[in-house]
Amino acid sequence: MPVQLLTIARNAFVESIRQPIVFVLVLLAMFLQVMSTWYAAYSMGYSDSAEVSGDNKLLLDYGLGAVFVFGMLLAAFTATSVISREIERRTILTVVSKPVPRAVVVVGKFLGVAATLLVGVIIMLATLLLCIRHGVLSTAADDPDQPVIVFGLCALGIALALGVWGNYMYGWYFSQTTLITLAPLLVVAYLLVLLVGKKWEWQPMGKDFKPQIMVACAVLTMGILVLAAAATAISTRVSQVMTIVFCAGLFLLGLLSNYLFGRHAMNNTVIGQVQSAAPAAPSDEGFHTSGATYVVTLQNPPRTTVKAGAPFYYSVSPYGFPMEFWSYTPFTGDPASEAALHSAEPALIISAVAGRIITVRNIGGSPVDVFRPPAQGDYVFIQPTSFHPVYLAIWGVIPNLQHFWLLDAVSQNRLVPARHVALVGLYAGVQVTAFLCLGVFLFQKRDVG
Repeated sequence: MPVQLLTIARNAFVESIRQPIVFVLVLLAMFLQVMSTWYAAYSMGYSDSAEVSGDNKLLLDYGLGAVFVFGMLLAAFTATSVISREIERRTILTVVSKPVPRAVVVVGKFLGVAATLLVGVIIMLATLLLCIRHGVLSTAADDPDQPVIVFGLCALGIALALGVWGNYMYGWYFSQTTLITLAPLLVVAYLLVLLVGKKWEWQPMGKDFKPQIMVACAVLTMGILVLAAAATAISTRVSQVMTIVFCAGLFLLGLLSNYLFGRHAMNNTVIGQVQSAAPAAPSDEGFHTSGATYVVTLQNPPRTTVKAGAPFYYSVSPYGFPMEFWSYTPFTGDPASEAALHSAEPALIISAVAGRIITVRNIGGSPVDVFRPPAQGDYVFIQPTSFHPVYLAIWGVIPNLQHFWLLDAVSQNRLVPARHVALVGLYAGVQVTAFLCLGVFLFQKRDVG
């Protein structure tokens, strides 16, 4: 079975990367990213604290958006070329007529499509990184980044020359040779510009390296692979045009999922967002002992009336999920009585309110087991979150592409923790597995004769 899987994946990769539309879309995405160094000016950004600032924020926005859109189109076109078109032409019979499980066919086709997408995405992302190093030419007096231009054009020229030479001398497919060669050459070009400054002087590689942007690019690639799995699954049943329509619709639904379904799936009211939070005493640092107290300062006064003794909930999400602790029974006693606080069920309560400053206390004979204390950016609530099962089910089934869009974190200079990247990777793996299972189910009874 592994040999069959790899053989099908290799054939799918070769067939899909030879498609002229793949070559055209990748080159078009590169062209748009290069042109964005001119038309991304006038963004009115003045912050210099993040990895990108000023006009370069808009440049990154354009670039990542272009990679996402063109990645979706590549997924749709390549998936249809290796499955639905083969079904229409009956060439799939040469595979399914042999003792090859149909599940192996679907998974192998996906691996071939994913490999093609990775080649295209690497080219587009490497071009984006070169453009970010170059920066936006805001005025006519700005000097172009010569190392970026020289190394980038050399990579493109060598790839095109090898494509022409291989096609003329050996009959190799021009698009296939060019794309497979261009991907590593652009990566080498980016590594070289990290070592060479704008004035052709040697510099430390970390000077222009943007780790948060690299994380955003890696997470975005996960989202494109999810779209590839969806395109592979749907192409087992519908035509090429309908697969493209489905992918476009899924792309839009995935981006609007939070607005269309997420805000209805969970019901809670935010009373404010945390500006700063600090323990009242050094011993309260972890906020995991009974009696531990934290002083929380909101960005604005509470949106509703908050009194001492009210429950305190906090989450990284404005929807109130996930909370940073397991559920607890709200406190109903006298907040001024130490005996009542100590004998109460474990809970988090507001012990004092002074304008934007809220004092929070972990009470009970045993404390509430919080995952972490309140932190800057958290959303604050005074009641637990309720759930709408129908909207929650729809929201959970549709891939939430906002999880793969980390531009806001990069532009606002907020560190993306490794835990978040791991969770997004797990989410992408679950989505890919679910779509491939759907594809196997749809293809299992498909008449291809």
